[in-house]
Amino acid sequence: MCTYYTDHVALEGSGKGPEGWFSLGEASVYYDHPVHAPAEHTVNIDFLNRSLGPSARVAVELDPASARELARALLAAVDSAGTPA
Repeated sequence: MCTYYTDHVALEGSGKGPEGWFSLGEASVYYDHPVHAPAEHTVNIDFLNRSLGPSARVAVELDPASARELARALLAAVDSAGTPA
């Protein structure tokens, strides 16, 4: 079922698109029907830089189990580096 839940996260980083690397300023995270992934519903993450237009976007569609594993791995990587929250 679609939750129509969307969270917007301000961030600093870089993404690589068809034109090469660009700076990122935010991510949108939501649960919905995927465009491409072979699943009925996915956790979708759009990393973007709105000031550069629609081509400055990296989209990811993950099944829920993969999204949980990615979240776990991200937290483990940050924790292992001793980076403050």
